[in-house]
Amino acid sequence: MIDLRHGDCLEVMDKLIKEGVKVDLTVTSPPYDNLRTYEGTLQWNEAIWKQAIERLYAITADGGIVVWIVGDATIKGSETGTSFKQALYFKEVGFRIHDTMIWEKPNFSMPSKNRYHQVSEYMFVFSKGSPKTFNGILDRKNKYGACLGQNSVRNKDGSITNLEKPKSREYGMRFNVWKNNTTGQDFMCKELPHPAMFPLGIANDHIISWSNEDDLILDPFAGSGTTGLACKNLNRNFIGIEIVEEYCRIAKERIENG
Repeated sequence: MIDLRHGDCLEVMDKLIKEGVKVDLTVTSPPYDNLRTYEGTLQWNEAIWKQAIERLYAITADGGIVVWIVGDATIKGSETGTSFKQALYFKEVGFRIHDTMIWEKPNFSMPSKNRYHQVSEYMFVFSKGSPKTFNGILDRKNKYGACLGQNSVRNKDGSITNLEKPKSREYGMRFNVWKNNTTGQDFMCKELPHPAMFPLGIANDHIISWSNEDDLILDPFAGSGTTGLACKNLNRNFIGIEIVEEYCRIAKERIENG
């Protein structure tokens, strides 16, 4: 099921909550402060994102996950810290901060002269209770391959207890810093259909990690439909909400033709 709805995410989520809909996973990238205009239609401030977070708690199934991919604007030489405020509000409404992941990008925007190049964004992973699903991606080449030694732990009294020797495997689970191109790099010099597309690979890997086939995935800021396209490819059900009518049309076209 692919269900893409044009409308305000607060109003649409209210309707879904009244219908008793529960989602297993949300993968979304909300607006980053004032960094994009989004066709001039968007109103985005603390009062609105707090309401969005409250509705996400109501619509998320027990054990469900919200992946919130976000960054901060720099205003008068200072990062706003909005991403941290949002993370703490997720906790305030009842979510756990399950993990603070990093998306590392190979490119950057030219910073001011007195700071390092910014190549990262936050990928906060919030859980409603203990996560019910985790499918860790094994794609990190193990340094020693099959030559694994004996594991041990040091006890409080200083003695050492040897643990069962782990089974050898060529690849281990990846770390929580994910390297991925921006969508602009993938498109090269072509015009992007949306001013702030996030990569299909990021959406794909979070969906694999935190859900199973036939689960219901939500993106309340669907944009150009990246999460929906990943859901289609991975046999997940999807509800997307997008307030800009043109982006909604683009998203439907991408998902249908993807």
